[in-house]
Amino acid sequence: MNETERAVTILTILEKQYPMIEGTVLNWKTPLDLLIATILSAQSTDKQINKITPELFKKYKTPSDYVNTPKEELEEIIKSSGFFHRKTELIQSACKQIINDFDGKVPNNMSDLLKLKGVARKTANIILGNAYGIVEGIAVDTHVMRLSQRLGFSIQKNRDKIELDLTHLFPKNKWYEINYLLISHGRAICTAKNPNCKDCSINKLCPSAFKFKKYEK
Repeated sequence: MNETERAVTILTILEKQYPMIEGTVLNWKTPLDLLIATILSAQSTDKQINKITPELFKKYKTPSDYVNTPKEELEEIIKSSGFFHRKTELIQSACKQIINDFDGKVPNNMSDLLKLKGVARKTANIILGNAYGIVEGIAVDTHVMRLSQRLGFSIQKNRDKIELDLTHLFPKNKWYEINYLLISHGRAICTAKNPNCKDCSINKLCPSAFKFKKYEK
């Protein structure tokens, strides 16, 4: 079995284990909501961000709303997300760009999204895939990064390079899906500190499985 065949076999098993792929668990209604939520999620958890955004999205509905509010007011609302000074700066800067350069609308293509402050390929892929139904790549968050390395899909540490390796392994019509399959498996089984290799459905295909003490051959 070559690497592509192994990757596709893993994908098939995970598809059966996690049949409901619903996209990001971040709460959002508009592309702007999703942009803001994704910026906030950096070095935080989706669960924590979902506690913040109901108040945030009720109060701020347009890029101008974010730009025109005093930064101290915005900081107070998003404080529990961590790094709130920097995130406020990024949010207000991105919203200014959206107003000045994109007619007040969140861009729907990769090149323009990457021009926004606080937006790298991971965020751009999330916005494109979830808000616009456009798949140009694979969003590499901490779960996808961890599992890609453990499963031997990539030896890279840079997210963009991991994404490139994944796009070479999986067909394009699976790019959106593989992101959320790896996230689901990362949360349920292949956790950061205590991976449950013994009960993992893909342990026989995983080169890292026997490295963890909880799994016995």
